[in-house]
Amino acid sequence: MSKILTAAWTVIEKPAIWFYTLVLKIAGRTPDEEGKKSFLQFVKFCVVGVSNTLVNYLLYLLFLYIFAQCGMTDKRYIPAQAMAFILSVLWSYFWNNRYVFKAAEGEARVWWKTLIKTYISYAFTGLFLNMLLLYLWIDVLHLSEVVAPIINIFINVPINFIINKVFAYGQGRKKERNGRKE
Repeated sequence: MSKILTAAWTVIEKPAIWFYTLVLKIAGRTPDEEGKKSFLQFVKFCVVGVSNTLVNYLLYLLFLYIFAQCGMTDKRYIPAQAMAFILSVLWSYFWNNRYVFKAAEGEARVWWKTLIKTYISYAFTGLFLNMLLLYLWIDVLHLSEVVAPIINIFINVPINFIINKVFAYGQGRKKERNGRKE
């Protein structure tokens, strides 16, 4: 599995670096290694996010179906999204912890604390914001309950990345050593 992931990442990494460099050159800026590293981390987060979104969406559809079969007709999208959220965050935690926000050398990370912080991070976008937007799309604007979650992706992903990076995994903050910030 690791060889497949490494090969897949190699295919994604080169075009991502090319795109990053192109955008910075158009903006009149020079790419630096730290910027490339952060951009590639965001790209990895997006790749994990695509798989997580697929898992979440398939679980959402499955639970919509199950609830419909049980006779639930009114607002079944709410428990369907809640169940999909709970299971897909586990999926996301596993892959983000392993490939996106890897612990630095010598860093001790308590898995259950990071998992709790991951749930808190995703709770804002995956539950609160997602439910609010689903209500807006479905009940106010009368969009399809099948299409509405897809729209939410474009709002949730950038917000999720920042919250996870800084809060759940503690990256992106200046570390203090010997009383001074690095």
